[in-house]
Amino acid sequence: MISSRISLPELPITSVLSEIGQSLAAGNRLVLSAPPGAGKTTTVPLHLLDQEWCTGRIILLEPRRLAARAAASRMATILNEQAGQTVGYRMRLDNRISKATRIEVVTEGVFTRMILEDPKLTGVSAVLFDEFHERSLDADFGLALALDSQGALREDLRLIVMSATLDVDRVCALLDSPPWVKSEGRTFPIEIRHVDRDASERIEDSVTRAILSAHDRENGSILAFLPGQAEIKRVQERLIGKLPEATVLAPLYGAMSQRDQDLAIKPSPVGQRKVVLSTSIAETSITIDGVRIVIDSGLQRLPVYEPSTGITRLETVRVSRASADQRAGRAGRTEPGIAIRLWHAGQTAALPAFTPPQILASDLAALALDLAHWGVKDPATLSFLDQPPLAALTEARNLLRMMEALDNNDALTVRGKLMRELSLPPRLAAMVIAGAERGAARKAARLAILLTEQGLGGQDVDLDSRLRQFGSERGERAEAARGLADKLAKSLPKATGQAEDLSAGQLLLHAFPDRVAIQRGARGRFVMANGRGAELPETERLSGCKYLVIADLTGRAAQVRILAATEVRRSDIEDELQHSIISGEEAFFDTVSKQVRARRVVRLGALVLEESPLPRPVGETAARGLADGVRQVGLQCLPFSKEAEQMRDRIGFLHRTIGSPWPDMAEERLLERLDEWFVPFQSGRTRLDAVDAGSLMEGLRSLVPFELRQDLARLAPTHFEAPTGQRHPIRYDGEEPVLAIRVQELFGLKAHPAVAGGKLPLLLELTSPAHRPIQTTRDLPGFWSGSWKDVRADMRGRYPKHPWPEDPAHAQATHRAKHKGT
Repeated sequence: MISSRISLPELPITSVLSEIGQSLAAGNRLVLSAPPGAGKTTTVPLHLLDQEWCTGRIILLEPRRLAARAAASRMATILNEQAGQTVGYRMRLDNRISKATRIEVVTEGVFTRMILEDPKLTGVSAVLFDEFHERSLDADFGLALALDSQGALREDLRLIVMSATLDVDRVCALLDSPPWVKSEGRTFPIEIRHVDRDASERIEDSVTRAILSAHDRENGSILAFLPGQAEIKRVQERLIGKLPEATVLAPLYGAMSQRDQDLAIKPSPVGQRKVVLSTSIAETSITIDGVRIVIDSGLQRLPVYEPSTGITRLETVRVSRASADQRAGRAGRTEPGIAIRLWHAGQTAALPAFTPPQILASDLAALALDLAHWGVKDPATLSFLDQPPLAALTEARNLLRMMEALDNNDALTVRGKLMRELSLPPRLAAMVIAGAERGAARKAARLAILLTEQGLGGQDVDLDSRLRQFGSERGERAEAARGLADKLAKSLPKATGQAEDLSAGQLLLHAFPDRVAIQRGARGRFVMANGRGAELPETERLSGCKYLVIADLTGRAAQVRILAATEVRRSDIEDELQHSIISGEEAFFDTVSKQVRARRVVRLGALVLEESPLPRPVGETAARGLADGVRQVGLQCLPFSKEAEQMRDRIGFLHRTIGSPWPDMAEERLLERLDEWFVPFQSGRTRLDAVDAGSLMEGLRSLVPFELRQDLARLAPTHFEAPTGQRHPIRYDGEEPVLAIRVQELFGLKAHPAVAGGKLPLLLELTSPAHRPIQTTRDLPGFWSGSWKDVRADMRGRYPKHPWPEDPAHAQATHRAKHKGT
């Protein structure tokens, strides 16, 4: 029992420890809210070891490796031990666990693998999900699995969800209303200051100025939060030579070695101050001794996954209010502090309450693989706080079937089981297995580890260069990474044939077949097999290559930048991806000549590897080629007549007001249905300028079910016939039908004009004899008996030659001026 050997430090969390113990003695779930500095991360696990029900290990989940190591070290210090004894930690490249270990601090991904391999969590008494507000995919999935295991296998397993800034209502609902324990506030007060920054100023300049000002006016060390590594380095460059020698400048981000990270968070020597430049890595669960000033840029970098391209890009966004509170809390951990926020105070309310859950914007291939291992086809059967999006999950399963990891019933194949065991993203797992089958397991494993551990092998775009550097790189982190790669390689089945000396490009083709790229146009401009463009600076060596395979990209749409790639040969593409290369004849739309051409092609996805011209296509093939052209250019390239445009508006109006089966006439829907209304009416045409308005009119009309076509004129007539006998067009291009008409032509009309079988009144735009607007109305009788008097008085003076009767509802309609003498 811990309490018999050492007393726990007095912290704000201490006052609720007995309540936590009582709640977990009576039940198996708990939600704990405790502000930064309360001591929940280190004190609660140690306190639980003294509970009667706690006969096994306690697992504490942390969102980051740095936080896991720091939490384990702090608890070990409290016990006057080293990490690896009573308290240890376990993560991908580092493991300090022994037979004596009772508290294991693990990263969230490690826990997910633990429970997937042992659903009973044998020998575990409690699992604590720390900093759950960060909502990582692994944390969400780990909690869903733990709840499933607890409900079916381990009723005695205690689950505790903890955070300083938790969406308590939703979490409590997910956990079926368990006890909610709330700790008191911070140990020390924090003064929040706001410095409104110019939006046009670079964030590095704003942060630099704030650091220098705070350093000059305040005492204590400074922790500045920046969105990413690049901004940290730029601020570091700006501060060199501007701080006193007694101030240590320390960066802190995920790609650093453990030693450098530890240097950033350890106490400064006596008489020195520290300025730490950090990403969100320092937001939770660690204490940087001596910090009493926090400078918050208000920005963070989050990964956003696009299922349609398989690309995850990093996006710089505003922090959430929860993250801002966490960051400010770093200033009050050891003494009263100051949090300087680089935004206007009023903008805080506009920040999102919480950081978006990772599960809603992530590549779900690994999740889909793990769900199959767990035996779950429908994720709704698990208790996710947010269900994985169907589109992303479907795309992930399609990818896994293509990799032969799932069968047609989404069950794990033998290959899929082997991929899971590698603890790698599925794409890289497939690459390593393919490499092992050819006797290149070690090289493939090193390449996979290089791509999953930021900073290894340097920052060169060329992965061949980085792989060579990684092979000889010194340092504890590089050695651990190579050791992990060697361990992966040894776990794979041996090659049956002679070992091959595969290049990095040949290996990467098995991970990223959709990102094979061919140079198009200017140097450094590439098109990938998924149809997207990507760029390299012209100064990069790879920018002159004919073919690349790309492993990492960033940016949006037309500005996708290549971060990691390697050269590949055409022969390599044909050898490694022969099952994906298609040869055949096809019609295509030439955007320059605006006509359909034909060619014989050899292609990989959207990439044309080889082509030769064929005679111009005819019939339906040509029409389908024209349809592809319309999809590329848009409907504006088609010569719709005024009559056709009005019919499209009329049908669209009936769709908006009545609904199905009247078809949607919006551009995106018409582009989706070109094969239905465009292709059948363009047989034989091969040029856009050969399309005529009549065929477009027929095509649009064909979308209306035959039995409804007669109703079109009745429900949405093209014209309104005025009492004068004149016909006036009705506009249907807005939210409601509109009739513009001179007011005199409606004299004698006692009912308001309407369409849709008399159910929908027209919006009347009443005009003067000169066609200038007078008034709009949806109630003509009301207008006659109401504001007509004022209109009449004004119009009589302006247009004395035209009739302006006192009682227009009983007057004769006209479109002419008064006869002379009347």
